[in-house]
Amino acid sequence: MDTSAPNSIIEFLSTRSSTPISAIGLPAPSDDEIQTMIRIASRVPDHGRLTPWRFILYRGEARVQIGKYLADLAEEREGPLTEQRRDQELKRFARAPLVIGVVFSPVEHHIPEWEQFLSSGAAAMKLSLAANALGYATNWISNWYASDEKGRALLGLAPHERVTGFVHIGTCAQKVPERPRPEIKDILSEYSGPWEG
Repeated sequence: MDTSAPNSIIEFLSTRSSTPISAIGLPAPSDDEIQTMIRIASRVPDHGRLTPWRFILYRGEARVQIGKYLADLAEEREGPLTEQRRDQELKRFARAPLVIGVVFSPVEHHIPEWEQFLSSGAAAMKLSLAANALGYATNWISNWYASDEKGRALLGLAPHERVTGFVHIGTCAQKVPERPRPEIKDILSEYSGPWEG
């Protein structure tokens, strides 16, 4: 057992949580902090060193433009939108001051695509942890446009790419209530032989 790891790191990992996007506001991370976050996010298991992921920054006026794109696409899919429904889409990317898209960009290789996708998920988790370690609040989501071909294109993804998640990042002044977590006894077991159905 390595006792050199500071208790503060264990405490940090034990208490991390997602923050409601409605509670995430300014200030956003600086450019230097974003560079740090991406550098940390890229240090994940990556069988074959394929780097099957990339990141897209959505900030400033781009968030407003994306909202217009999504509102128009939602109307194309659903028919005329109510004012409330349209407003919902207009604000999708404008709620938090920074959204970072984690994009799964698979590489043709003998390493299976599902394994590459796991690596992109690890990158999204490390991105969230890095932002939290810098003192920022985060919320990692996907939403309907992640599963829509036109939606992905509007958000800057190539046809072969998929959304791993959109990490909303900013500052939250309030403490987020703790939610129930699984009991260890319900998710941990000793190996007891082959599955018997």
